[in-house]
Amino acid sequence: MSIDGVNGRTSYIGTSILNIRRQLDDLTQQLASGRVSTTYAGQGANRGFALSLRAQVSGINAYKDTATNVNTRLNVVNLALQGLSDIGTSVKKAASTSTIVLNDNGQTSGQITAQAAFSNAVSLLNSQTGDRYLFSGRTTDTAATVSPDVMLNGLGTQAGLKQLINERRQADQGVGNMGHLTVSSPPLTTTVTRLAEDGSSFGLKLGSISSSLTGATVTQPAGAPPAVTIDLGAVNPNDGEKVTFNFKLPDGTTESIELTATTKNPPPAGSFLIGADTAATTANLQGALTSSIQTLSDTSLVAASAIAASDNFFNPSATVTGTAVNNQATTPAPITGATLLSGAAGTDSLAASFAAGDSITVNGTPITFVASGATGNQLNVTDNVQTLLAKIDSITGATTPSTVTGGVVALHGADGASLTISSSNAAAFTALGFSGTPSANPAPLRVNGPPFATATNLVGGTSANTVSWYTGEVGTDSPRGTAIARIDQSITVQYGARANEQALRYQLQNIAVYAAVTTNAANPNSKVQVSALQQRVAANLAPQTGQQSIQDMQAEFAGAQNAIKASTDRQTQLKGMAQTMLDQIEGINQDEVATKILALQTSLQASYQTTSMLYQTTLTKFLPV
Repeated sequence: MSIDGVNGRTSYIGTSILNIRRQLDDLTQQLASGRVSTTYAGQGANRGFALSLRAQVSGINAYKDTATNVNTRLNVVNLALQGLSDIGTSVKKAASTSTIVLNDNGQTSGQITAQAAFSNAVSLLNSQTGDRYLFSGRTTDTAATVSPDVMLNGLGTQAGLKQLINERRQADQGVGNMGHLTVSSPPLTTTVTRLAEDGSSFGLKLGSISSSLTGATVTQPAGAPPAVTIDLGAVNPNDGEKVTFNFKLPDGTTESIELTATTKNPPPAGSFLIGADTAATTANLQGALTSSIQTLSDTSLVAASAIAASDNFFNPSATVTGTAVNNQATTPAPITGATLLSGAAGTDSLAASFAAGDSITVNGTPITFVASGATGNQLNVTDNVQTLLAKIDSITGATTPSTVTGGVVALHGADGASLTISSSNAAAFTALGFSGTPSANPAPLRVNGPPFATATNLVGGTSANTVSWYTGEVGTDSPRGTAIARIDQSITVQYGARANEQALRYQLQNIAVYAAVTTNAANPNSKVQVSALQQRVAANLAPQTGQQSIQDMQAEFAGAQNAIKASTDRQTQLKGMAQTMLDQIEGINQDEVATKILALQTSLQASYQTTSMLYQTTLTKFLPV
């Protein structure tokens, strides 16, 4: 009989020890890492679910990072908007309360305040987070505006706001400070006063006329260019009776001149002397009216002109200007608003007529000519040029009316929009001063001069001669849509902004004009000029009905932040649940693992002792002594 030693046949004991050792190592690693396994293979049947949960947690973390970045940008935007709102309030207060004492530069203390406020406003519009400009639309690597100094004073050959204000003032005041109005008597009359526009786009525009003068007859504005008349007839007015002329100014405000009949000689301001007969009284009325118009042109008109110039500078629009053309009258003359769109030779009509079936297309929208009964985007062939211009403006949405002066048609587009026009009747289109398919992009508007006092219309500035204050992205889509962030699998927020948005641009242009205007202290009308400017600036900086405000923008950004908060709160809860489930799959119970380790250590120790005893067993121990 043979006896085997403790060798190969008992090697299963060593294998058992190695298995225990491997289990102990695995449990020790689990206790150290806190995870069931460092590989997905070791996670068992739920490893696919674990992968899905981990991807979900990772996605939530990514959305959280996006939300943090967007919130940071929104916080900066809101700080800038609140700063701009505060600036508007302070400048409005300065314009409302500033005393009219001009310094050596021809400005009041309120205007000095406006200069500092203007620089601060421009700085806020160029706010950044990191290397991202927040008010430049999609061009986040470009500043939103030029510097305040360039905006006001220009750069090289590029004119700034101050130059445009000066040019516009000359154009609006016209020759002799008459605001492009003439006071006269029609031929063969001595008792009729005729007040007429000269056809320019600038200056004072006639409104209604009212009279309490005994025996007087008035006619309201009519004709092209418009004119009003007052005929004193055969009976002199009585002392204290009045006549009122109303005017529309370039900024859309209205002013009136009220003249009172008086027997006092010399007549006090705002009065005209009752003469020996109505012919003498008419002469006195005309003299008083002329003087009053010149005063109005050197006071309120100056302020209104500056406001209009600032709007033209900050609120660009496209302008398509035709060439000068004449009508087909017996003695040809420049076309006017009264010129008919079709007619026979020898009449005040276009040199080539439009006919029924012809069309003029404006920005893709056709205006169709019909024989009669025009509706919608139709015109009768018997309509005049002014009716056509009004129809074009209704299609484009232009805020600066299209004009015809000196035989030149100037078409203006909507704020910030391009303009394209064409016609199916090339000959009639040429008779309007156009050919082909003229088009234009938005640009600052300025007076078509020099000379400026006799200028008749506005033209678009170019990059060579006029500063463009806004340098960010230009677009007609929603500014909010220029920056979009996904904060959840199915939720995005829009948080873009452009510095040329209506609320921001309108406030900036009113602060700018207040800061830019200077007044000659030696002018006897200087205080009235400044007062008229301050009234307009204060009124414009007050909330405007139907117009976007900074508070509206703040509300939109607050909505974006609320959406981010709601999404983040929901994701936090979802992440907590996903993480709990993931921990159940990948994690361990430390107490359970520790207990298993102790049990294995005890088993391993017993195995070592047993193995040791077995390996020390020999045959001699079983032989008798």
